[in-house]
Amino acid sequence: MKTFVMFLLASAVAVPAAFGQGNGQLQSAVQKQLKGSQFRNVQVSAQGSDVTLTGTVNNYSDKLQAEKKTHKVHGVAAVNDQIQVGGPEIPDAKLQSELINKVTYGLEGYVPVAFQTIMIGVHNGVVYVGGHAAGPIAANDAMSIIDSTPGVKGVVNQMKVDPLSQMDTQLRMAVYRAVYSSPFLAYYAMNPARPVRIQVENGHVTLYGAVNTQAEKNVAGIRANSVPGVFSVKNNIEVVSQKNEKPAK
Repeated sequence: MKTFVMFLLASAVAVPAAFGQGNGQLQSAVQKQLKGSQFRNVQVSAQGSDVTLTGTVNNYSDKLQAEKKTHKVHGVAAVNDQIQVGGPEIPDAKLQSELINKVTYGLEGYVPVAFQTIMIGVHNGVVYVGGHAAGPIAANDAMSIIDSTPGVKGVVNQMKVDPLSQMDTQLRMAVYRAVYSSPFLAYYAMNPARPVRIQVENGHVTLYGAVNTQAEKNVAGIRANSVPGVFSVKNNIEVVSQKNEKPAK
């Protein structure tokens, strides 16, 4: 979380703390705002118009909510969020697998999951989110799923949101039809966890995912390149058989 620091010129006229509120009044106002049971272990301190939050919560989403609620209190200029996330300790690999599964199936409803190229990694409970989301709704829904998952201690969001344009929307569907109409690739559409993923930005296509053979990867690239209006295709699909090969000694 960002910490905002206010610089005042030495010659500036003094401003009353918290726009007329004393430290105790502001602290009390924030504590009243954080009256839910999920915030029972959160402590509040105020210095001027700056508020510091400490203590613990069970979920990362509660930490975000505490900061959001604090910002809404009249007189608060900056929030230093030092709240620690408790909850279950889940091994990184297990948490990563759970998040990928939840995001994959959580975004399946309103757009083909093949259009979501969101990448998730976990280190010491901190989730690193990258890749692309097909629009702001998908991005917000993905982050809501991640933020509310038990075991997440922090989130670094570097995900890009593909711009919404009629051309790109039409190209996504055209590439989708071209790729999945191939008998070599049609069965990948049956499992949302393993589709060939299609990302389009300003007419440029990138393919992600994993297939069983190099021939399937080649077919996907050729099919995508055949769609009218596509400027370029970058084929980042992994071949499972090559990925699992051990290097020769």
